[in-house]
Amino acid sequence: MTDVLIAPAGLANVVVADTEIGDVRGDEGFYHYREFSAVDLARTKTFDEVWFLFVHGHLPDAAELDSFVTATRALRTLPDEISGILATSAMLGGERELLTGLRTMMSALGPTFGVRPLWDSDAQTRQFDALRATALTPTILAALHRIRTGQEPLAPRDDLGVAANWLYLITGDEPSREHARAVEQYLILTMDHGFNASTFTARVIASTGADVHAALCGALGAFSGPLHGGAPDRALDSLDEIVAHGDALTWAREQVAQRRRIMGFGHAVYRTEDPRSVLLREVAQGLGGPTVDAAIVAEQAIVQALAQAHPDHPRYANVEFYAGVVMDACGIPRSMFTPTFAVSRTVGWSANILEQANSRKIIRPAARYVGPAPTVG
Repeated sequence: MTDVLIAPAGLANVVVADTEIGDVRGDEGFYHYREFSAVDLARTKTFDEVWFLFVHGHLPDAAELDSFVTATRALRTLPDEISGILATSAMLGGERELLTGLRTMMSALGPTFGVRPLWDSDAQTRQFDALRATALTPTILAALHRIRTGQEPLAPRDDLGVAANWLYLITGDEPSREHARAVEQYLILTMDHGFNASTFTARVIASTGADVHAALCGALGAFSGPLHGGAPDRALDSLDEIVAHGDALTWAREQVAQRRRIMGFGHAVYRTEDPRSVLLREVAQGLGGPTVDAAIVAEQAIVQALAQAHPDHPRYANVEFYAGVVMDACGIPRSMFTPTFAVSRTVGWSANILEQANSRKIIRPAARYVGPAPTVG
């Protein structure tokens, strides 16, 4: 029998691939895209500039950016022939489950566009398929939301950047520059974050040679879980409970005493403050408002209660906590918090899918059988 290595639960700290896309240094509270600090990029660059970085491996000059923006904005419009599927998909799942509809649409668009398996496609074709899927994701999600709420879907506007267009497609109103930039910074911060569950799922599917849309559907399935992408709205729900309770520290201590998980706090990788949360806290404070004020008080109380209960393992606010606060301040309804996360993460998924497609080796780990002994003979 071939010797096998027993991996820790959840594959924690197990390296399964090489990547040039980015890395997360949990002990340092730092993560990067290529050679650039992701937080610095969010502070200084636009969504399109960072998207270009993921696709081409370097930041664009002015001419490259102009060409990229023109090309990707031309890919935002949904084909007319899938309008019936769009209407049906909008009614799938529960109130906060638009990712179900997005998975259905992403699956349907594959054959509509004639997308071929990664195994059978050249690099240029694979890149175009990924760009188109990423460009269409906000259009699909906003259309699903509007149909579900009894409104007509809107056509994307070529004069608006990704974040401003996203807010327009959801609300029907052109957003303020302040709100568009706040959402843009959030989107840049969450494009990629190491080999998280959804990214790893996308790469496993890509390793089989399946098409881009199949891999994105798998990523979306993993992403829909409340322990992954489904957390921003739940974190804001907790903030509502705190406000209703009236005493953030008492509420937090009660949750800890009852062994309830406080959504928006703690992270599988970071042992310091989540750098994404640090910047989003600044963005939230710049936006202001009673929800932001309540969030600042709540964060301090929860961190204190968790530190008292687990002095050797402090837990801090993660990206979901202030993500919900920022999106709420910018007028995004809670049902669209996780979809907004998906708009950005599709960039990272696509980059990982394309990187994995360069390998011809299928990902095929082993499992340790622990059931009843088999009958032999």
